[in-house]
Amino acid sequence: MMARKLSDQYGRVFDYARIAVTERCNLRCVYCMPESGVDFARGARLLSSDEIIRLLQLLAVLGVRKFRFTGGEPLVRRDLLSLVEAAASLSAVEEVHLTTNGVLLGRKLSELAAAGLTGVNISIDTLREDRYRSITRRNGLQEALVALRSAVDVLPVVKVNVVAMRGFNDDEFVDFARLAQQLPITIRFIELMPFDASQVWNSGRFVGTHQIKASLLNVWPELEAVGGTATESWTARIPGGVGKVAVIPAFTRSLCSDCNRIRITADGKLRNCLYSESEYSLREPMRAGVPDEVLLNMLRRGVVEKARDGWAAQRASTSRFRISMTQIGG
Repeated sequence: MMARKLSDQYGRVFDYARIAVTERCNLRCVYCMPESGVDFARGARLLSSDEIIRLLQLLAVLGVRKFRFTGGEPLVRRDLLSLVEAAASLSAVEEVHLTTNGVLLGRKLSELAAAGLTGVNISIDTLREDRYRSITRRNGLQEALVALRSAVDVLPVVKVNVVAMRGFNDDEFVDFARLAQQLPITIRFIELMPFDASQVWNSGRFVGTHQIKASLLNVWPELEAVGGTATESWTARIPGGVGKVAVIPAFTRSLCSDCNRIRITADGKLRNCLYSESEYSLREPMRAGVPDEVLLNMLRRGVVEKARDGWAAQRASTSRFRISMTQIGG
């Protein structure tokens, strides 16, 4: 089956899809959700394995070459291994990645690599046990760090996601960067985003990308800028090290013109922008038995209607009915 690639009215081409496979998570990070959790989609509200695989196949037809499985915490979904294998088996697909908090990764890493996983982003916001418990409201730092070191041995691409928060971890940026001196990984400092049920966003925790960059340049003024991904406003190699550091302007939204990604939520909706409330249901049409061509047209239409940037998408929104990143797909 041949189909034209996913593109929007601004000439952007979308070859990267993030597929949320669950809203559930084994942590309760303060910038994501309340300690009691949120109203997680369960059972029939979630896409089934067959439905996800069908979407993987259709998106590959539309030119998607990279898939990332997200959550919640994707490793709590029992059939994740088969989903990774299904994505990796598609001849047009070049990369299959996973975003995880890493707590459960170690016990499943070898199987995931064998199934075709090519990269992992591990979310670790602090290297201190007390702060980890404060941020996540759970234990698990050592499990995540062990999994990180193991991942380097079996996967081509390993990154660490660090949500930057003033007064929480802004004094650890250099410590994280030193990990990239030791290991062939990329440490990605990510701006805090307003998807946290108003727990942290309004508490003065925001740290901008310029401040993150300045704190690193203060220690390493000779940092060498190198090429990064479309989401990284600045990427540099640590002097004398084997890894890199990067900053992600997730709230500043300075790189929207280079956006190449779409999101499918765990309950089966196409979300064409992180900051848009417009969503396009794919689950119900699939369950109604619509043919592939109808779904392909729905995917195309959803992407064509993408706003120029995240600021325009936010201005067009009148409310936010998903209050947590776990409901969006991290």
